[in-house]
Amino acid sequence: MAKGATVWFTGLPSSGKSTIAHKVEKLLREKGHRVEVFDGDVIRKNLCSELGFSKEDRDTNIKRIAFVCKLMTRNDVVAIAAAISPYRETRDYARKEIGKDFLEVYVRCPLSVCKDRDVKGLYKKALSGELKGFTGIDDPYEEPLNPELILHTDKESVEESVQRVMAELEKRRYL
Repeated sequence: MAKGATVWFTGLPSSGKSTIAHKVEKLLREKGHRVEVFDGDVIRKNLCSELGFSKEDRDTNIKRIAFVCKLMTRNDVVAIAAAISPYRETRDYARKEIGKDFLEVYVRCPLSVCKDRDVKGLYKKALSGELKGFTGIDDPYEEPLNPELILHTDKESVEESVQRVMAELEKRRYL
């Protein structure tokens, strides 16, 4: 049986985290791996619906995702978290909780490209002042200092990003 891991995608809204995460999930399932995706939007709706967007609530949200990923990882499931997780300290908490089987993947994309990709219109609302506390506009995103992998989604295709994640998992002997 393959061993578990947590692949933690972090990046600005609309950088490509969920798209890449779900394609990695599909490939892992095709290879016979047990895998679960913890998409930030889905978790917010179903597991953290009482939380707002204060720093404290965002931290609580990420800590809950980290807890579930830790359980999955220790039970030989590949847990894929696709959440903005804007604060370095909370991502470091997740890394410490999960341990050696934690892979941070920074989905790096310029703000201008993220704005262009925004199908939900959230950047537009944030820029107009209609939406407050939006990551990358009036709430900070703290870039990872030492992620295991950086994907440049403005320069590489989704397929290239997915293949880079799969290669990293193989290199680390999770596949």
